[in-house]
Amino acid sequence: MTVIGLGPMGRAMGGAYLDAGYRVTVWNRTASRADELVARGAVRAATVEEALAANEVVVLSLTGYAAMYAVLEPAAAALEGRVLVNLSSDTPENTRAGAVWAARHGARHLTGGVQTPPSGIGSPEFDTFYSGPRDLFERYEDVLKVLTGTDYRGEDPGLAALYYQLQMDLFWTTLTAWLHMLALADANGIKPSEITPYAAGTLGGMGQFLDFYTPRIEAGRHSGDVERISMAVASLDHVVHTTRDSGVDPALPAAVLETFRRGAAEGYEEDSLTRLVEVFGGGAAA
Repeated sequence: MTVIGLGPMGRAMGGAYLDAGYRVTVWNRTASRADELVARGAVRAATVEEALAANEVVVLSLTGYAAMYAVLEPAAAALEGRVLVNLSSDTPENTRAGAVWAARHGARHLTGGVQTPPSGIGSPEFDTFYSGPRDLFERYEDVLKVLTGTDYRGEDPGLAALYYQLQMDLFWTTLTAWLHMLALADANGIKPSEITPYAAGTLGGMGQFLDFYTPRIEAGRHSGDVERISMAVASLDHVVHTTRDSGVDPALPAAVLETFRRGAAEGYEEDSLTRLVEVFGGGAAA
């Protein structure tokens, strides 16, 4: 097993393979990042070519696909017959282009989207999205399961990246909302430890909302029998005013409020907030 890219995630992956008894070759532009793994038994490759030649399966843990090209282009002649398991984050279009590039150099490519921080690597409790050739995924699934559980999304190389970015869309916006809430709480003398249990309770109940609304959204049913955009506008307007009165930057809730008002202006004031799926969907053309 070869691991190229030894940031925190790459080092965790190399360590997981060592723990599982694999012979691991590692390479990183800053060679000292391999020291810990080498001390545990990994082989430090002197060059990218050497790292590629050491094993058929090569795990890439880089900052993105631009980094992949920067690292592998000079060693492209050594890619013939390699299986690139690219666990670098990027856009669906870039991952599709990366798969084509790999094939042009005689390599096969699996896209991966890892759904855990480095601390979760080696645990089956977490999953990684994969996409690309099904036969390739099935042949090496046991190897991939050393890192996390596996969730194969399909042949399209871009699907794993898409599913990953969808998760990141939800994760980062939710985490940012919590941080904004903490700032607002702090401005009013409330400590994070006092409010976070309530935040956790709110987030914990969100699954029920998602389960309730998903079939309605798929059916195109946005009736305001449970809640309405007009209610959301009034509620979030109070949040924005509370934020301003507290001396806290209101940009985040104000941006969400503007989205609610846009839905109302488009004639959906008495529809469910789920109508915003369609409002958002028209954003690129607006």
